[in-house]
Amino acid sequence: MDSEKVYRTELSPLSFLWRTARLLPEKTAIVHGDRRYNYRQFEERVNRLASGLQAAGLQPQDRVAFLCPNIPPMLEAHFAVPAAGGILVPINTRLSAGEVSYILEHSGAKFLFVDAELEHLAGKAAELQIKTVRIDDTGVAGDPYEDFLAAGSPATLASLPPDEEDTISINYTSGTTGRPKGVMSTHRGAYVNSLGEIIETGMSVDSVYLWVLPMFHCNGWSFTWATSAVGATNICLRKLDPARIWELLEEEGVTHYCGAPTVQIGVVNHSSAKPLARQVTVTVAGSPPSPTLIGQLKTLNFRPIHVYGLTETYGPITICEWHPEWNDLPAEDQSRLLARQGQSYVVADEIRVVDDQMQDVPRDRSTIGEVIMHGNNVMKGYFAQPEATKEAFRGGWFHSGDLAVVHPDGYIELRDRKKDIIISGGENISTIEVEQTIARHPAVLECAVVAIPDEKWGERPKAFVTLKPGQDISEKELIDFCRQNLAHFKCPAAIEFGDLPKTSTGKIQKFVLRQKEWAGREKLVN
Repeated sequence: MDSEKVYRTELSPLSFLWRTARLLPEKTAIVHGDRRYNYRQFEERVNRLASGLQAAGLQPQDRVAFLCPNIPPMLEAHFAVPAAGGILVPINTRLSAGEVSYILEHSGAKFLFVDAELEHLAGKAAELQIKTVRIDDTGVAGDPYEDFLAAGSPATLASLPPDEEDTISINYTSGTTGRPKGVMSTHRGAYVNSLGEIIETGMSVDSVYLWVLPMFHCNGWSFTWATSAVGATNICLRKLDPARIWELLEEEGVTHYCGAPTVQIGVVNHSSAKPLARQVTVTVAGSPPSPTLIGQLKTLNFRPIHVYGLTETYGPITICEWHPEWNDLPAEDQSRLLARQGQSYVVADEIRVVDDQMQDVPRDRSTIGEVIMHGNNVMKGYFAQPEATKEAFRGGWFHSGDLAVVHPDGYIELRDRKKDIIISGGENISTIEVEQTIARHPAVLECAVVAIPDEKWGERPKAFVTLKPGQDISEKELIDFCRQNLAHFKCPAAIEFGDLPKTSTGKIQKFVLRQKEWAGREKLVN
């Protein structure tokens, strides 16, 4: 037997940028307003940031926080921080100063790069003795971030992590009543999940990816690395603006973007909306899209891909794969089938739905169980929280807290979060089912359903509804519509019209609605 050692390359998404910069140096990598960087320039900027961090004292596994919108520095950080040996901590830009301070302190961040418009959120950085660099987002000398890059070396730090299971990023969940938890992602997981996004969304060197989804959210579902793997072009979008999205779809030849259902609702209902001359792939996740929304997207020549996941699974981990035989079905049936969460990505292990004894529920589309998962694209654990990690992985599987049924074809369909399910007079009511029914009414833009107290039944559904501009409908009319399409016990007892509270990623904050309805009573509100 040959005595020479056989080396194995550690998997890391850092290799994506190095490869593409060699093969396609002149290909446009990033577009941000009038600024354009090709892959050679992109890599050079990454190298300068990485070497600058090392020169400033970064040690292996030190945490580096970034608090900024979807701009080039945030994309550069996803490669530069791990290349320098550090761990990236992307921070939600819509958190309060107190929440930002908690993340900075809990993560033990040694560096903070903060956008000038968000500097007021990082006041505690000085007290924590965190080295801070402001980003003016100008791209020219005099911008503290650009000056930091200028002082660095353009030479490649061509080294992979000593272990592919090293942490590449810590992504904090959106805390509700409790503190957010730091989800640890690994180099291997980020590498594998990036390839999963490429395969499932059909990206290639010709792809143009629009950054609608925040890069801080699950590392942009790993698209921060996936785009470089195929040599795609990244179109940065500093602020979410449906009008600007429609402009960029045309001006830059966008082929792909991602976003939560509420984001998609804003796009398809904007005054600029019109059928696209070429098909654009849009990945939808964050909460289950209604068949109504899926139908609207398809009418405008978007190709909706419905995926599901959590921060703990690097973002999407399941996809509702399209079946060719569905092409012959009526549009309404197609949308209904596509609204399911489907099954695991090609890079993931099979998703299970289990009962309290961790036995798989039958494939009868009615027995509800909890969604559990494990595999390459499930988190390493919660940073500095071993007990929470142990609880999340009881039985060797990650417990999502999401409730679902399994269809005969093996596809899962979410019914609710455990905390969202409504138990009225002993009957379980899925808020998702009620929401999707309400969304079918032509006057409704979006809605959310939560439990409210009821003296007789314990609790009943209440709907919070935002109407489309210029539309008017009474509470009674909408409840009557529900009664025509749902079992009466599932229909809302009340409806409140107005805007809905949302997270920065477009997810409706049901806990805010519950807190208002259950003030002074014993009810789970997280």
